[in-house]
Amino acid sequence: MALVVITGAARSGKSAAAQRVAQSRSRVGARVVVAVFGQAEGDPEFAERIERHRNGRPEGFRTLEASDSRSWRESVTDDDLLVVECLGTLAGLVMREAGTDADEAHLESSLDSALADFVSWVVHRRGDTIVVTNETGWGVVPAFASGRVFRDALGRANATLVTVADASYLAMGGRLLDLAALPRDVKWPSE
Repeated sequence: MALVVITGAARSGKSAAAQRVAQSRSRVGARVVVAVFGQAEGDPEFAERIERHRNGRPEGFRTLEASDSRSWRESVTDDDLLVVECLGTLAGLVMREAGTDADEAHLESSLDSALADFVSWVVHRRGDTIVVTNETGWGVVPAFASGRVFRDALGRANATLVTVADASYLAMGGRLLDLAALPRDVKWPSE
């Protein structure tokens, strides 16, 4: 079992990198399953993004369009190379399931619990997994509590995934930075 994490900002190249590595694994016999969580409901621009991703996937990749945050896992076997596209949209789905009237504490608890459960499931899978995820919180602090909860919970899940991954990368401008090669601690400059 191998776990690869590719994180980055919007349009940074993370999905393309995940697709390339999955395609290279499919050439040596891996069956690729792509789990997607985005739902466009009334959002034409997002619907177009979903369609672009769908059309850009190589022939032979099976796509699981999840309608809830958990039951889709039953359709993934240990022989499948799972590509999770992406953890941020899965987090959004969990938030929708928690309900729009959920208070901040309930929302944060639900999201942290669901993401921790997902991370545990991925880590214990016997099959290979590529997780695409978003780096959030590099910009303006969200004006709404739900945005802050999303940002913080996803950040915690990303940190955990990168720590336990066999390989992890930060996508920036179409390039990949190997996170495992970077220091974990700050070293005081010598005098």
